[in-house]
Amino acid sequence: MKKILSLIASFFLAFGANAQVQEARLQASGLTCSMCSKAVLNALQKIPFVQKVDVDIDKQEYTLAFKAGAAVDPDALSGAVEDAGFSVAKLDLTAKLDPQKVEKDKHITIGGKTYHFLNAKGQELPATATFKVVDKSFVSEKEFKKVSSLSSMACVITGKMETCCTKAPGAAARVYHVML
Repeated sequence: MKKILSLIASFFLAFGANAQVQEARLQASGLTCSMCSKAVLNALQKIPFVQKVDVDIDKQEYTLAFKAGAAVDPDALSGAVEDAGFSVAKLDLTAKLDPQKVEKDKHITIGGKTYHFLNAKGQELPATATFKVVDKSFVSEKEFKKVSSLSSMACVITGKMETCCTKAPGAAARVYHVML
């Protein structure tokens, strides 16, 4: 019996392991010079799961590649930018996904993190998909107000799994709100 349970658990872990955030495009706000850009670059390069960071100074945009199999934490990215004295204006994540259909307000686990899709319309996600993180620390206050009206679920405002969340591992677990 233990062997059967072990095989079943291994199957589900292997199936879920395919979903992985591979890349991000982060735009920082408040940068005024190349020294500012360098401060953000240095902060992002210190994050343990970041493999490589390329910067486009003109767009104030950073392209990040992540280490294979590493758990990517969007809050750590935002925190690094804030610790450097700036803020995140935009964060797009690109992930390798298992084939699945996504509906509005559906929660999907990618790389051990939960993502809540606010604007999905029953489409099949491609094997590689890019989506925008729209939580408070990833967009302007004005944009957050706009996107938070797309769902009546309480977790959109708190950023934590609430009773409205399906398959919630716990009321205090973090959930990221995203748009395709």
